[in-house]
Amino acid sequence: MVARELARLFFALVDPWFVYVARCSDDTLYVGIARDVVARIGLHDAGRGARYTRGRGPLRVLVTRRCASQGDALRLERALKRLPRGDKLAVATSRRKLARLAKTCARPAPRA
Repeated sequence: MVARELARLFFALVDPWFVYVARCSDDTLYVGIARDVVARIGLHDAGRGARYTRGRGPLRVLVTRRCASQGDALRLERALKRLPRGDKLAVATSRRKLARLAKTCARPAPRA
């Protein structure tokens, strides 16, 4: 199990996943995950990203959060999407609140 955890940490450093909160031009919020947030926002702005963001560009990234794995990123994305708009804005403007939410979503490391 130690080797698996070390491999997970290595890949998190080499090829990390990010969760991002972006504001659309119509003032709605979009939450997504990507390995390259800049490229992903470019796809959204070009109309080739998520269906929701088509016609709502340009997007402005409010916050990003690096995650240890794709699974952690997906869990944090899901938790953010479940929040009401006001809470999403509060989390997007406070790194501390985002870190707290991410901690509740992350899968605990396996015990040896």
